[in-house]
Amino acid sequence: MISKRRTLQGKLELSELSFGASSLGGLYRAVTDEDAVNVLEAAWKSGIRYFDTAPFYGFGLSECRLGRFLADRKAADFMLSTKVGRLLEPVANKADIPKSDFVNPLPNRPVYDYSYSGIMRSFEQSKERLCHVPIDIAFIHDIGTLTHGKDGNEQHYRDLVEGGYRALDELKRNGDIKAIGLGVNEVKVCLRSMADLDIDLILLAGRYTLLDRTAEHGLLAACERHGTELIIGGVFNSGILATGDVEGAYFDYALAPDHVRQMVRQLETVCHEFNVKLAHAAIRFPLKSRQVSSVLIGTGKAQSIQKSVDAFDASIPDAFWDACDEIVGGWGSQA
Repeated sequence: MISKRRTLQGKLELSELSFGASSLGGLYRAVTDEDAVNVLEAAWKSGIRYFDTAPFYGFGLSECRLGRFLADRKAADFMLSTKVGRLLEPVANKADIPKSDFVNPLPNRPVYDYSYSGIMRSFEQSKERLCHVPIDIAFIHDIGTLTHGKDGNEQHYRDLVEGGYRALDELKRNGDIKAIGLGVNEVKVCLRSMADLDIDLILLAGRYTLLDRTAEHGLLAACERHGTELIIGGVFNSGILATGDVEGAYFDYALAPDHVRQMVRQLETVCHEFNVKLAHAAIRFPLKSRQVSSVLIGTGKAQSIQKSVDAFDASIPDAFWDACDEIVGGWGSQA
């Protein structure tokens, strides 16, 4: 049972284990309405009280499903975040739905827009899909060169700095949201944004894990200086820290390269020596940092929730972490 909370900015309390609802949008596999309810019920019964979604997930489907679930619960009992930076435009024909990793998404087309009006429209659209459940945190979604390329990102970033952030600041000052964040997969844009904007927290996927330590080289210290909290997603690095080094294992949304597989084999050897499961260590690792408020997990299967809770409750000795640190070394130091 997940009962422990970490206080964010002295105002928000997040359960240390939280639920990322990308799976409810049919990420990689179809998820029925019944499946969605079952996995959310399992998360709630486990004590998870922080839920994150985004317009992009299933092109609105994730928000709709999560909103229906939370609408029957007291807003004071949970925390909810969604994301801004994409608008959803309806399409007339199923054939016009853009191809993506989401199976059976809603008939919408995502369009990037980080401008003042774009952020405001995105937020209003999300409120409708979320059944007007109060939104506590708004994350700026996928800003950065990883998503947009160097040239494309400069215009989007300028739109954000010159207009989009003003919209978020207004929403926060008016009490429509409690915190402003970034939801990204790269460290460089976090450092840049913290230098230019007042960012309360960062949802960072895949860059502070048992394997990928990119965030250790500058970001953790910057978060401490700025008073910015971290929520860590992608703790399995797209799969390999859950499956181990198996044929076809994925890392960072692609087949794992040989040097990554070799490093994971070494981590598995340490796990064997200390009788620790690799997946358990992957879930527990981020909370070693005092800058991390919550670890985000995502699944479309109710039975997987209990596995994550069991992993989260695992007792892991300090000597195990030391041995892993020696293997991973300076990962990300050149990022």
